[in-house]
Amino acid sequence: MFIIVFVGYVEIVNLNSKNMSYRQKVLKAVYPALMWWKNLTGKKTAQVSNTRSKPPVPFYSLKAERNNGEILDFATLKGKKVLIVNTASDCGYTDQYEDLQKLYEQHPGELVILGFPANDFKEQEKGSDEEIAAFCKLNYGISFPLMKKSVVKKIPGQNEVFKWLTDPGRNGWNDKPPTWNFTKFLVNEEGVLTDYFEVGVSPSEKRIQEAIEKKL
Repeated sequence: MFIIVFVGYVEIVNLNSKNMSYRQKVLKAVYPALMWWKNLTGKKTAQVSNTRSKPPVPFYSLKAERNNGEILDFATLKGKKVLIVNTASDCGYTDQYEDLQKLYEQHPGELVILGFPANDFKEQEKGSDEEIAAFCKLNYGISFPLMKKSVVKKIPGQNEVFKWLTDPGRNGWNDKPPTWNFTKFLVNEEGVLTDYFEVGVSPSEKRIQEAIEKKL
């Protein structure tokens, strides 16, 4: 009986889902329970902040390749807050895409969100750049920039942006790498890395909103 009810619940939650595997549908259905359990148990998820350390290597000297092949020059991001997130399509936290899009829409012209798909954690992003873009557009209406799939862990071949985010010799203070998909890094309007949020911190949480709305 439980299995029948659960299958029915999964189908109801995914009425508007398109081109999702059954695994992806199950993960989408389970996500609210995952966040509810985290809050119920009172498990604290890390936020590390530091607004004083100026980066030895300028944030605006970085560049990244978008999933359509275009090069994004970070110099064009001056004057805006930038939230950088490593993403995946087959993760229990994949539904954070929806909250990220809402956050992006709440701060037009003030916040840029950059999604960096990666297959680093349990191979939860196996799709091509084209498949990832289609999945995000169809199911979450993503309009913020998605980058080319790359490596975000501290291993050979790490994306240059994540080298900057995780090396104190470049960003000024932080050495914490992504611990899982949907780890978040916030850079302020002057190119200073100000906040690190672990995956369990939802984009809809007050502390992320406050960090984004904080004035210089």
